[in-house]
Amino acid sequence: MKPVYYYANHIYQFSYALPLYNTIGGVFVVRDLWRLWSFLRFFRGLARDGKTPFLKTPRVIVRSREKLAGLDGILVFFSNSIVPGDDYSRSITIFHEHGTSDKRYGGKAHEEARAKLSAYDTIFLSGPKNRRRLEDMQLRLPEEKLVNIGGFRIDEYLKGNYSREREYERLKITDRSRKNILYAPTWRFGKGTLKKYGLRFAREITRKHNLIIRPHYHDQKYSCLLKLQCALAGVKHVYFSNASNIIKQDTFNDFVIADLMISDMSSVIYEFLIMGKPVIIVKNDFDNCHQMPKEMDIMQNADLFEEGDDILRLVDENLANPRFVETYRKMARASFYTEGSAVQRAADFIRKLAVE
Repeated sequence: MKPVYYYANHIYQFSYALPLYNTIGGVFVVRDLWRLWSFLRFFRGLARDGKTPFLKTPRVIVRSREKLAGLDGILVFFSNSIVPGDDYSRSITIFHEHGTSDKRYGGKAHEEARAKLSAYDTIFLSGPKNRRRLEDMQLRLPEEKLVNIGGFRIDEYLKGNYSREREYERLKITDRSRKNILYAPTWRFGKGTLKKYGLRFAREITRKHNLIIRPHYHDQKYSCLLKLQCALAGVKHVYFSNASNIIKQDTFNDFVIADLMISDMSSVIYEFLIMGKPVIIVKNDFDNCHQMPKEMDIMQNADLFEEGDDILRLVDENLANPRFVETYRKMARASFYTEGSAVQRAADFIRKLAVE
């Protein structure tokens, strides 16, 4: 059988690969020694077959993006990192996107992103929104390249594998009578709002509720500073989640304990829709977005927070009158294939390729 490789630019993107690895095994590929260290740190104890004695991590190799074409087997990308023009004749290449946001593929590097997306042998689709985003790139890919799979991490939620009680213990939340508000902004690429509003939200929202701040993986370095600022300001009832720790602090760990989410341009917004809970969008000036129909566009289906608004009032209004909740359930179905078994569909597809 052909070996299966999982490649991602950053460790947090492997959260989408892990359910598949747990089903069919495989080898993780990181692009440098720094990411190898992070992998060994956060994936220890997760070896599927027990054959990896060192830290009991899954098997992992270091291979730069430019050298991926030399791998012989099935190569599953969780970042749009294929190199168009390289000879992947020894590999079968599959792309499964890490998240489904409104940010345009490749940002302003539109033609480069189109070339990459066209180069894969197969694209695993998490749902109709995924397909619509490809169409918005003016891509008309052969239908046999597009495989309807679903959301890998949504499977785990549908199976009931998350516990609100466990998350209270993980975050060490002291006052459980308060509502839990999750603030999960994106990073610089989507003009994330953490540095602008993090301390302000902590001061204002915690007057009445618990606030869980989940910085994007690329903004994790600001967590220490924000924690210090909160401590110096005497802010209590604020908690931090680490996006690097994809095992114990995955987004769905935070979703199950949150009663409401605040975000901006992050892809986690759309995964959160399956929870059927209120969402508030922090308006920013990011404009490099896909054009989506209303049933796939959170900006048309949520209250928007702007500079002069009272965030606590907006939170309280949405908790008291969650008027978009039924809309969000419909949006979840319009954005993802939510019937479950996504991992099994992907595993069956790859197993068939592996023996051909």
